[in-house]
Amino acid sequence: MSDMKTPPLQYRFDGPEDAPVLILGPSLGTTWHMFDRQVPELAKQWRVFRFDLPGHGGSPAHPAGSVADLADRLLATLDALGVQRFGYAGCALGGAVGLELALRHPERVASLGLIAASPRFGTADEFRQRGVIVRTNGLDPIARMSPDRWFTSGFAAAQPAITEWAVQMVRTTDPGCYIAACEALAAFDVRSELGRIGVPTLVLVGSDDQVTGPAEARTLVAGIPDARLAVVPGASHLVPVEQPAAVTDLLLRHFSTAWQPAYDHHTGQIAITAAPVKPVLAAPPQVTPIAEIAPPPAAPPQVMGRPDPYDAGIKVRREVLGDAHVDRALAQADEFSGDFQDFITRYAWGEIWDRPGLDRRSRSCVTLTALVAGGHLDELAFHTRAALRNGLTPAEIKEVLLQAAVYCGVPAANSAFKVAQQVIREETTPTE
Repeated sequence: MSDMKTPPLQYRFDGPEDAPVLILGPSLGTTWHMFDRQVPELAKQWRVFRFDLPGHGGSPAHPAGSVADLADRLLATLDALGVQRFGYAGCALGGAVGLELALRHPERVASLGLIAASPRFGTADEFRQRGVIVRTNGLDPIARMSPDRWFTSGFAAAQPAITEWAVQMVRTTDPGCYIAACEALAAFDVRSELGRIGVPTLVLVGSDDQVTGPAEARTLVAGIPDARLAVVPGASHLVPVEQPAAVTDLLLRHFSTAWQPAYDHHTGQIAITAAPVKPVLAAPPQVTPIAEIAPPPAAPPQVMGRPDPYDAGIKVRREVLGDAHVDRALAQADEFSGDFQDFITRYAWGEIWDRPGLDRRSRSCVTLTALVAGGHLDELAFHTRAALRNGLTPAEIKEVLLQAAVYCGVPAANSAFKVAQQVIREETTPTE
C-alpha cells in the first residue's frame, strides 16, 4: 500500500504486470468484490486494478466531499504506483468517477465503461435525505433496503447468500464516509459537459434497474460523441453481480476494440479516426435524450459594482431547504409576492447564509433559537428539516431547544418541541 500524504485508497492488482491497466470502480456501499466474477477473464488480457472507496472495505475512513476529490485520490494512488494511462470501468458512483476522469484528465483515460451510471444521480434532495437517515439511524436501514434497490426480486429470492453479502457490505461501511459520498452524488451534475468526452465509451445498464436505468443510460449515449449502449436483460442496479457473464463479455469486447491511442506529446494531439456508427444492444432503435441540455446562463448582472448575490443565494437556499421547498415557494410567487422572494434569495441566502464566518450547522442553531423566540412555528418546521440537512442530529436539535427554553420561555419551547418532534419523525424514518 502507498504511504502518500493524500489519504490513500485500498487497492489490489490482478493479471500480468506488463499488461495495460484496466481499473474497475465500485458503487456506493460496495467493495471491490462486486467485480470478483469479472476479474478471471479480464486479468488474462489486462493488469486489473480494483480499489475501495473511502471507508468502504479496507480503505481508510477519510471522507471525500466530492466526486472530483475521489478522482484526485485515485489518481494520486495511481501516480504513486507509476500508472499513467488506463482503461476505466465504474459502476454508479464508480461511473461518476470515470466521467470526472474523462472530463478533467482525458490524457489519462484510454477507454471508458459506464455501468449503471448517470450524468446526474436522482436529485440532490434524495441523497441529502439519505444522509439524514444515516446520521440519525446508522447504516442498518439503508443496508436492509439495499437488495431491493440492487437486485431483481427473482435474483434476491434465489440467491440469499449474495443478498446477505450485499447487506453486510453496507453495514460495514463507515457512516461518515457514506454520508460524504451521498453529498458528493448530490452535487454531481455533468449533463452540460458530456459532449466534451472524447474517449470511446460503453454505457452498460440492467434492463430492470430502477435506480439509474435505461433512460439515464440513453442520456449518456446521446451526449457522449463516441458512445454505444448495452442493455442487459434480467438485471437491476448491480448488474456485474446479477449477470456476471454478460457484463464480462461486454467489457472484454469494448476494451479489446476501443482503446484510444496516447497523446503525442510533441504535438499535443492524438490521431482520431472517424467515430463508428453506434450499435445499440437490446435497446430501442433510436436513442433520444430525456432532457435538453440547457444553454450556459447569462452573465449575472452587476449590483453596485459587485456580483449579484442572487445566483449564490438560490444555490445556498436549495442546498439548505431542499429543491422541493424552494420550487414550491417560487411557484407560488406572483406579482405581489415575487419581489419578496427575490429579496430573501439575494439578502438572506446570498448575503448572510453564504458568509464564511459561521458554518451552516452554527447558522441552523442560531436560526432555530431565533424562530423559537419569535414564535414562528411554520418556519421552525422547515428550518428543522434544514438543520438535519446541515448535519445536526436530533439530539443536538433537542439541546438547542432546551437552551431556547431557558432564554425564550417554556411555552415557546413547548410549542417548538411539538413541531420539531413531528419533523424529525418524518425525516428520519426510513421509507421502505
